[in-house]
Amino acid sequence: MSVSIQRLLPLFDSGRNRAQSMVLATVLHTAGPTYTKPGAQMLIASDGEYAGLLSGGCLEGDLSERARRVLDTGHAEVVRYDMRGPEDLLFGLGSGCEGAMEILLQRLDVAHEWQPLQRLVAAWRARRHERLLLIARSTPRAVASTTPAATGTWQAGSGIFISDGETFGALASSGAETLRRVAADLPAGSGSRLLSHALPGADLLLLEQSAPPRLLLLGAGADALPVAALITFLGWSVTVVDHRSHYARPERFPDADAVLSGGPAVVPELVAQAQTANTAFNGAIVMSHHLPSDLAYLRALAPSSIPYIGLLGPASRRDRLVGDLTSADISSLEPRLRGPIGLDIGAETPEAIALSIVAEIQALLAGIVSLSPLSARPTLPAAMRTPMQ
Repeated sequence: MSVSIQRLLPLFDSGRNRAQSMVLATVLHTAGPTYTKPGAQMLIASDGEYAGLLSGGCLEGDLSERARRVLDTGHAEVVRYDMRGPEDLLFGLGSGCEGAMEILLQRLDVAHEWQPLQRLVAAWRARRHERLLLIARSTPRAVASTTPAATGTWQAGSGIFISDGETFGALASSGAETLRRVAADLPAGSGSRLLSHALPGADLLLLEQSAPPRLLLLGAGADALPVAALITFLGWSVTVVDHRSHYARPERFPDADAVLSGGPAVVPELVAQAQTANTAFNGAIVMSHHLPSDLAYLRALAPSSIPYIGLLGPASRRDRLVGDLTSADISSLEPRLRGPIGLDIGAETPEAIALSIVAEIQALLAGIVSLSPLSARPTLPAAMRTPMQ
């Protein structure tokens, strides 16, 4: 998903606790430059308050208005916006975003146990990956093709969770079995996308919610605070470790998963536990400002399979630490070690350095190995842009 579900949590918890129906907006398909991509979600409360962004502010107000009808009728709707060229002005939005989007609006309520959002939220909080198949739209032909004696259409917004086949929404057992067969043929890790005509007369959305990245922050000094703050702001998970108990205090890192004072000695067990629980760390940041501790951290990380290891400090400090490692440790760390850590953005303050560190990790998580400014990207001619299907 292209937007963190954590932005929806406060509004979702508030509405659910008060048993107030809400509308979930899910991006089905996009064409051209758009703020978000398929699978991105926004939550709209009955009073019009919303959480999450699908367009950076271009469409949210209009979506809130349309959500009122969905709340009143309970019937899901697909909304299409095309902001390419002069059509943008026809909508009265004047956004100039030059993209097109299709968005499904569906009501969440007590009767349907707030699904599918309730389970997506639970998965995010458990740091667990989740996949589902959602009915985007259908015709009577779709139902007849799978259940000849049936009439009507499959209800948009219904579907199944792929891991165990659990259903949500108004979905008959025959329809659930059909979706399970479709899910069985889907490749793993293929990303959220609209499956046009996945069934005769029906479009499905494959929605993949990845588990949030997990990071080890090895060092809890003052300059670690903005690093941890940026990590958790992005919705990622962080575990903080330091050998100094006066630094390793939970109140200094209130959003961390854990704050431990055991220093390098606790790292091997942390890594092993995460691997066993299928919640392996995506990266480790070594920044204790204490040479013996940083050396011990590198030694503890060398046997691990953590794909990114960042080391704070100048190249001369890195070379000094690497010189004290064994050849086996060096061979293991070399393809993963980034030192000095971070992107070269001219950072000098702790906050800017934290930004450069987290930006480098984001780039590597996205598979970007060569960075260039967005302004340097070529723009495709209009004739080459992907049309809406």
